[in-house]
Amino acid sequence: MGKICNLETVNDYCERFYTSAKHPLVTTLDLKDLTRRSQEGIEALRFNFYAVFLKQGKHCTIKYGRRNYDYQDGTLVFIGPGQVVTLMNDGNAYIPSGQALLFHPDLLRGTHLGQVMNQYHFFSYEVSEALHLSRKERHIVLDCLDKIDYELEQGVDPHSKKLIVSNLELFLNYCNRFYDRQFITREDVHQGVVEQFSTALEAYLNSKQPQEIGTPTVGYFAGQLNLSANYFGDLIKKETGQSAQEFIQDKIIEVAKEKIFDPEKSVSEVAFELGFKYPQHFTRLFKKKVGATPQAYRATI
Repeated sequence: MGKICNLETVNDYCERFYTSAKHPLVTTLDLKDLTRRSQEGIEALRFNFYAVFLKQGKHCTIKYGRRNYDYQDGTLVFIGPGQVVTLMNDGNAYIPSGQALLFHPDLLRGTHLGQVMNQYHFFSYEVSEALHLSRKERHIVLDCLDKIDYELEQGVDPHSKKLIVSNLELFLNYCNRFYDRQFITREDVHQGVVEQFSTALEAYLNSKQPQEIGTPTVGYFAGQLNLSANYFGDLIKKETGQSAQEFIQDKIIEVAKEKIFDPEKSVSEVAFELGFKYPQHFTRLFKKKVGATPQAYRATI
């Protein structure tokens, strides 16, 4: 990767378009009327704040890591602090046309939204896991952005921060709802993920991989299925009612019960075969899930 432009503040992004933020910590932008500065030598941007882009128009590709996503009209892209993003159009760095919402983590300090911000997992989804909006959803998004923009245009008063953050939280809650809808309506994309996960997990536990790599992790299987860990976890939760970690633990216990049938193996050997570095960790999980220690369970067989 070539030169990375480090964007520390909301205004750092705005200055790339010869404009300034409406508030030091938060702004909205209509990108279609802005003029972009020359970015010779810059291949990527590192955001140190939150950014949401509502894509309008076609022929724009955003590259995140090694993956590209060619957006259609009406797509929401979420970028969290610390993410590095390359924006491409016919080989040149480019900012998509449409609306942008930028806000710094400092805006949320001391607010309810600041306490629950880590629950909005979509800020750590891959760009290819963007939110595809229906026409009605797009109108709702634009209405939320208009409300935030209205407050920014009023200037700062004792109510400004509360109203801006409240509207921001409303917007993010709508996005959660829309993602839940997308998990259901994009079944053609997600079809078979749970089955693939279950099959891969069972194969992993019955191989030498646990001893070589360790107990299975959510991140490992998300990578195997070309999904971000958070998107994968949210999808599994939506499909099974369990977190991906709970799904893994239940499968470990299923396999452990079979292995405990072998009287030639000690409980410690079973634990090591399943990837546990310390047998007591295995015993603790087994008792939590089964209600008895492995030794007590074996005695009942």
